[in-house]
Amino acid sequence: MSLSSCTIHVTPRPRREIYASSTLLRTLGITGTRNIRLTIGSKSVSVPIKIWKREGRHLQLPVSLAGMLKLPHTGTCLAASSGNGNRDIRLGPLVGVLTSVYSSTTSPFGSLTGFIKEIIQTGKNKSFYFAFSPRGVNWQQETINGYFLDGAGRWVRRTVPFPNVIYNRLPSRKAEKSASMSEFKQRFIRRGIPLFNWSFFDKSDVYKMLQGDDAYKYVPESHLNPTPREIRDMMEKHRFVYLKPTAGSLGIGIYRLTYNPSRGYFVRYRRGGKNVLIRYPKFEGLMNLLTRQNGGKMSHYIVQQGIRLIEMDSCPIDFRFHMTKNGRNQWVVAAIGAKKAGRGSVTTHIRNGGQLMTPEQVLGSVFGSRAGQILQNAKDTAIDLAEAIERNYPHRLGELGFDIGIDQSENIWMFEANARPGRSIFKHPSLKSQGYDSLANLYEHCLYLSKFRQSD
Repeated sequence: MSLSSCTIHVTPRPRREIYASSTLLRTLGITGTRNIRLTIGSKSVSVPIKIWKREGRHLQLPVSLAGMLKLPHTGTCLAASSGNGNRDIRLGPLVGVLTSVYSSTTSPFGSLTGFIKEIIQTGKNKSFYFAFSPRGVNWQQETINGYFLDGAGRWVRRTVPFPNVIYNRLPSRKAEKSASMSEFKQRFIRRGIPLFNWSFFDKSDVYKMLQGDDAYKYVPESHLNPTPREIRDMMEKHRFVYLKPTAGSLGIGIYRLTYNPSRGYFVRYRRGGKNVLIRYPKFEGLMNLLTRQNGGKMSHYIVQQGIRLIEMDSCPIDFRFHMTKNGRNQWVVAAIGAKKAGRGSVTTHIRNGGQLMTPEQVLGSVFGSRAGQILQNAKDTAIDLAEAIERNYPHRLGELGFDIGIDQSENIWMFEANARPGRSIFKHPSLKSQGYDSLANLYEHCLYLSKFRQSD
């Protein structure tokens, strides 16, 4: 395949033909000036092509043809050709970010507007990058009414063909679980359009996927929908455990349970914005609290072995690993944030009083000269885990977030995997550049999936 950057121009010239500079045609391996097949996303047209005597890599379309192809805008994008004498040019890639759209013209994606803007700016002036909601799709005409950024950074709506690839950032866990949303995404897949980050994970999904895989050794002992007997047995076996909602996020609804043979049972959790610690002399008192707060049963919860993590200032530390696919379809560690738990907090989440640090700060303090090797071991483990989940997941993945812990014996543990990871770690000044790198990786992966890469 031949690939080149290309500047697109539109002219009011009425004749239905296109002009291409000789440099562009030579780079794409196209000779002669007969008909050519021009494609943008799902739209194609066969037209005569002529040489444009202009320096550089340029392509000029009549306004009528630009309208037929639903050209999003003029400017710079990529042009790809099969080469070997084939007479085809694909312009793009046309990349769609699937999300929820609200009514505001300045913040069409609500609280996600800033993040969606960052995504699109990563590929701006290199491709046709836009965001859309399910309501913007016209299946009969195979078009999407989507949101682009203009030259001044304002949101503008344009109707475009179906894209070359879709990056799923739908924010609602509940909506994604509906049968209608699954069918909506399958309709793109059946048309041969890659869609990655299919849906949110439940915690139980991840553990089931890894069971039987060698990577399961990194998962603490866990039981889904535990009975009171299983909770008690786990507490007596490990001395402390965590109860986590299978579909939870941000640390909401998590309990830390501790058993001391001489003092009884302790529960620590978050209530009304404060950390709560209660002691029960008998297990039955603890279970009465748990069932009362959760509608009389513990279904949709997981009980998980507690791990004695490394600490700073007597506060446990864990790590958020932000994983992305790159332009070679490989998993890479895009960023790592170290999270130090707040005093008395059941989790290390920042909103619960946790502190965000760099892994070098933490590991250097705890392990000294061995910090570099331990960090590399954790990176290798995170890649092993990402590859294992991908092997056992039926849909395409391009991004993962892992909550990983290192215990005091240097063992590495994976507590949670997120298919739609948050980006709070990139608020740290030392991690902002890694935030940009993560989006650049995803853009390169979109090029890979849409076959707009030289290596293809």
